[in-house]
Amino acid sequence: LVMEYVPGGTLKDIIRERAPLPWEEAVGYLLQLLESLEHAHANGVVHCDIKPHNILVTPAGRVKITDFGLARAATEATVTFPGSIVGSVSYLSPEQAKGEVATARSDLYSVSVVFFEMLTGSLPFRGETPLSVAMQHLQSEPPSPRSLNPEIPAGLERVILKGLAKDPAERYAGAAEMAAEVRAT
Repeated sequence: LVMEYVPGGTLKDIIRERAPLPWEEAVGYLLQLLESLEHAHANGVVHCDIKPHNILVTPAGRVKITDFGLARAATEATVTFPGSIVGSVSYLSPEQAKGEVATARSDLYSVSVVFFEMLTGSLPFRGETPLSVAMQHLQSEPPSPRSLNPEIPAGLERVILKGLAKDPAERYAGAAEMAAEVRAT
């Protein structure tokens, strides 16, 4: 495995050190993530493990997604993992938690968890065990991001909550649509 050397650290490092991030900074990272995912999805690749640990940030603030080890070609035959959970449970979409097909909308769910974490310094679902966290992704509604950080604009909260919809059909159709709504707020 060969990878470009990227000076800097991970987005998780930034979140640990400084969260909640100013919403303007978080939006800058989010838009870069969405641009990268739009490119991957347009080329038939679903990442399946979007989390801040897999997002490098250069000293200039440029975002690079890494660890495509779980990535799959975006076809039903290659993305189904019956009876198993693939990905990091804190950022896992409900359909992945059920062992169903991961799609571009699954990646957008995970990006929404990352955005929630950047803006609040907290994950929307936490628990004692990975199973309890997975069950929350399936059954519980996330807390209002603005209840944790009132500085978050209402429009960005709507973006996060739409991205965290349990039903993939209720999420954004693609990264470009999500980015357009972020830019409009």
